[in-house]
Amino acid sequence: MKLAQLLFSQGFGPRRTCEGLICSGEVRIGGVVIDDPFHEIDPVGLAFTVEDQDWTYQEKALLVMNKPAGYECSQKPKHHPSVYGLLPAPLRRRDVQSIGRLDEDTTGLLLFTDDGGLIHRWTSPKHHLPKVYEIGCKHPLTERAIADLLHGVVLHDDPLPVAAAAAEATGPFEHAQHGTLHGLRLTLTEGKYHQVKRMVAAVENRVETLHRSTFGAFVLPADLAPGQWRWIASPTEVQPAR
Repeated sequence: MKLAQLLFSQGFGPRRTCEGLICSGEVRIGGVVIDDPFHEIDPVGLAFTVEDQDWTYQEKALLVMNKPAGYECSQKPKHHPSVYGLLPAPLRRRDVQSIGRLDEDTTGLLLFTDDGGLIHRWTSPKHHLPKVYEIGCKHPLTERAIADLLHGVVLHDDPLPVAAAAAEATGPFEHAQHGTLHGLRLTLTEGKYHQVKRMVAAVENRVETLHRSTFGAFVLPADLAPGQWRWIASPTEVQPAR
């Protein structure tokens, strides 16, 4: 692949812009400046630098972000900043999309890709990819509430009962803003609108904090700070083994 084409494919701008970056000496491979836009290069696994920004070639972008509170999962946010503003410009130019959405006040694991087929598969109800949520509830979780969440609850304005794949009370903990909260770990395989909050409300409780820790087989890295992102090497890291 020609170097200018490689930069274009990675979102570093239109072809003329990419050619200009190369001719200006802004592209390095292995620490060596490459100033020929038509330089042939094997892109697979290639690490390079553009304007002092380290990059690795990815045919399809797949990444994870630790979403902070106060951000909307929208390209056109209405009330809060967009999570897309936390991503570097090349990824935004590649038009990566979040795989599903998290509410403005929900934190944790959020995946992005520019692979439309992957988005369709992982958001399709047919595949039942599990998502694990760590919840801070206002009131203690009774055995009856856990049993109801597992057997199915009826949500407001939705006549069909919805059940959690797993539900576990994790005990009380202290929160800086809300004081003592009562932990609930909930695993869902569906993605209805505000589903976690509505399910908890259906057992006469209230969600005060909500954090997604797992999507499919992928667990949010413990060392990924809120607002940070990193590449995922392969979709197999996310897709549970059959």
